[in-house]
Amino acid sequence: MLDARSALFETADVVVANCRLNETQDFTLTQVAGPDKLLAKLLGKLPPKVGLAVERDGRTLLRIGPKQMWVVGDAPQAVENIYTTPLSSGRSRFHIQGADARRVLQSLAFVDFHAAAFKVGAFVQTGVHHIPVLIHCIGADQFHVYVLRSFAQDMWEWISDAMRS
Repeated sequence: MLDARSALFETADVVVANCRLNETQDFTLTQVAGPDKLLAKLLGKLPPKVGLAVERDGRTLLRIGPKQMWVVGDAPQAVENIYTTPLSSGRSRFHIQGADARRVLQSLAFVDFHAAAFKVGAFVQTGVHHIPVLIHCIGADQFHVYVLRSFAQDMWEWISDAMRS
């Protein structure tokens, strides 16, 4: 079996003053879709609305739309009337953290990343330079940024540049 490789030309941590950026390669991301009743039976308590994540049994559930979830962690078993799509190999995930992380993200996307507006567990699907991303607040000043692998290098450079400005 082939091992997944980074989509970046070279991987390294970028540390600038109060901010650190790195790539997290070992993650499992699965999209599941189906009726909420069946999704709840499969996954347990679901996020109440789009934009909020729920931690459950070592997984993070992100409601990305009506009857659709992203599951970060162990992929759920395939069951009848639930559609599962593995996304791990098609996405890169960056981890940005530090006192300046919110400022950096604010400079890239038209989203209010202030702590009072974008709390731990919140996420948003938005665009950065016309590239779709999902940004998830995983801690006080910690975020995961999911981007399509084909745009990973560009996103890495834009975030790195924003950290330096």
